[in-house]
Amino acid sequence: MTQNGFLLRIFGRIQGVGFRCWTQKQAQRLRVNGWVRNEADGSVTCECCGPEDTLQIFIKALRSGPPRARVDKIDVTPVCRAAAPRGFEITF
Repeated sequence: MTQNGFLLRIFGRIQGVGFRCWTQKQAQRLRVNGWVRNEADGSVTCECCGPEDTLQIFIKALRSGPPRARVDKIDVTPVCRAAAPRGFEITF
């Protein structure tokens, strides 16, 4: 069974403010599967899989971010995987 989701590229002041840990907590709260990682250019990449309505709530939360973050833009690319990741991990 294929799993739909999104690959997100998040831009703004999001590294050094606990963004990845906060994202993981939001994903776990909503039961979204996937991963999040920092990129060398200062952006953050996140892959998220789950029900469409839940993913929209998750992305809306990411647009706000944790208190010290400033999210300027999120590029959203649909993805379709043969098997969805289980859980939500911070990767490097």
